Amino acid sequence: MTKILVLIVAVLLIGFILWWFFGKHQESVSEAQTENNKQQQVKVIVDGGYRPQTVILKKNIPAQVIFHRQDPSSCLERVVFPDLGIDEFLPEKKDQIIAIDTSHSGEYNYACGMNMFHGKVIVK
Repeated sequence: MTKILVLIVAVLLIGFILWWFFGKHQESVSEAQTENNKQQQVKVIVDGGYRPQTVILKKNIPAQVIFHRQDPSSCLERVVFPDLGIDEFLPEKKDQIIAIDTSHSGEYNYACGMNMFHGKVIVK
């Protein structure tokens, strides 16, 4: 009987791991709010990941992504945009404003300091 129970638990655990790493998870998307085409802003909540995960910005309008870290995990204390040369510390329970260059269209990925949680900024 214990062998069957162990087998069932193992199969469930393997299924969960496969879903976690390879399953399609719903991604949250948000467009930045624009103020008279002079400035655009969007807020990203950092709490066990990034919400929204995808941010859409308009090209050639100065942009700020405001990260608000609620998670005390040391993994999420940094945000790194490798293609933009940005590596910023995110203080806990405070806003950290990061200016994004919108002069070129494209998709710019970002991640936590340990590269475990990911998001992206799309400029179009």
